[in-house]
Amino acid sequence: MAAAVVMETSDDAGNRLRFQLELEFVQCLANPNYLNFLAQRGYFKDKAFVNYLKYLLYWKEPDYAKYLKYPQCLHMLELLQYEHFRKELVNAQCAKFIDEQQILHWQHYSRKRMRLQQALAEQQPLPQQNSSTSSAGK
Repeated sequence: MAAAVVMETSDDAGNRLRFQLELEFVQCLANPNYLNFLAQRGYFKDKAFVNYLKYLLYWKEPDYAKYLKYPQCLHMLELLQYEHFRKELVNAQCAKFIDEQQILHWQHYSRKRMRLQQALAEQQPLPQQNSSTSSAGK
């Protein structure tokens, strides 16, 4: 039997590249320092760029969101829809504050998760030794 050869069309390659580029860019939005960089260079004043940010909201759909490593980027993308937020990002102190809040959130989440795991481990009964195994060594 002949093996089926799957040929990738240029449209498929273009769509894959577009997906990868948009995925990478959306995830960059999780970095407040990058947002500050964009704001200081005037990207958020460009109507075409603001429209692009609106277009990227499709990443909130589960079929796309499942590919994100940094889900906080979706929150930032949502906030970037507001002109006031985009204007505030020019201020480095704003970016620093957001960065600190993210770190505090991660620390709290990690501690809370650790406590939940410890509580679950304490609720699990200890494995009982089989009586035939313990008496076999006697």
